[in-house]
Amino acid sequence: MTRIEHAKLGIITEEVKTASLIEGVTAEKLSKDIAEGKTVIARNINHNIKPLAVGDGLKIKVNANIGTSKDSSSIDEELLKLKALVKYGSDAIMDLSTGGPIIEIRKRLMEESPIPLGTVPIYEAAVSAAERYGSIIKMTPDDMFDAVRAHAEGGVDFVTVHCGLTTRAVDRLKSQGRILDIVSRGGALMLEWMIYNDKENPFYQYYDRLIELAHQYDLTLSLGDAMRPGCLADATDRAQIEELSTLGELQARALSAGVQCIIEGPGHVPLNQVEMNMKLQKTLCNGAPFYILGPLVTDCGMGYDHISAAIGGAIAGAAGADFLCYVTPAEHIRLPDMDNVVDGLIASKIAGHAGDIARGLPSAIERDKKMARFRKNLDWEGQMSMSFNPDKVRAWRAAAPPSEKDVCSMCSDLCAIKTVERALKKK
Repeated sequence: MTRIEHAKLGIITEEVKTASLIEGVTAEKLSKDIAEGKTVIARNINHNIKPLAVGDGLKIKVNANIGTSKDSSSIDEELLKLKALVKYGSDAIMDLSTGGPIIEIRKRLMEESPIPLGTVPIYEAAVSAAERYGSIIKMTPDDMFDAVRAHAEGGVDFVTVHCGLTTRAVDRLKSQGRILDIVSRGGALMLEWMIYNDKENPFYQYYDRLIELAHQYDLTLSLGDAMRPGCLADATDRAQIEELSTLGELQARALSAGVQCIIEGPGHVPLNQVEMNMKLQKTLCNGAPFYILGPLVTDCGMGYDHISAAIGGAIAGAAGADFLCYVTPAEHIRLPDMDNVVDGLIASKIAGHAGDIARGLPSAIERDKKMARFRKNLDWEGQMSMSFNPDKVRAWRAAAPPSEKDVCSMCSDLCAIKTVERALKKK
């Protein structure tokens, strides 16, 4: 039985009890939300990790992408990134490797990761097809499903599958007239295969086969947004909404079969459309957890796209997004290095925290109160403990030491907190 099937029968498992304690909600609420598809616990039966609950009324989670490419491939570097991301509080990671020994990389990350691991199996299927047949378009539906099975058997906790990219959605895309047609790498691979083979997307046509596979491993399906807008001008258009509507139908089918789903979302979205996109998703997809890339609120933030994404992520989180995928400063430029992945993670964690505060999550509000009290008391160790990157705070403070140890070098002896405290005591 899957966790959805347990929940539908009113059976509260130890896994649910553990997750409820982590989240600060009742096990009964968590189990009910799992039964209704509003919350998922992303953990494969073959991966021995703490359960990660994502969904309704819970703390916003953050995922960080790592992985190799044809131009940059080092297992050791990706393992170091994993270690850093775990240290700075990433809730999950995704291996998006497309170059080098990608199967070995996935297996090593699986062995080393103490947090949920997600993948995009079509990448592995495409790379394998290029090697085996000399062309990606020659891969078969069996090749695609075999890749998903290999990832599931290996313990992957959630997989992105672009099931909503149907021939009908492609027709919408053609008639839409976008500036940037498809920027999803997995979506682009599926589109190319569909057009050259003149066939329907196998993950849509044979969706029941995918559900059966996911059921076997209690694998969470992350229904991918191949039609996510790649620029502001393409946001919330017919192609995007066509796919989103299909994903809602597919989520309902999976739920009835006892399989967990999260829904992936945009993308590049103007600030004034972010909240609307969140509400559309929750309406069309039956309140399922929403997993978003950003969204980036400007196309012109190259080198600072983690900031563009954090702005959108905070608004999206406040409006109902449950899972933020980080964006690094190197987005649109290069494969991110260690500094990029840490900066991207911290930016998304700040966005998620801001969203939690806006949603009234008690633990988030209390964290800021603790920070304020530490500042009031000029307790620097306490302030560092509440920050998202204590190492950076400590290093910057050490690099510009104040003349008085309880203040900072910006105000020095004119510290407002000390000045007011001194004046109020005198009165």
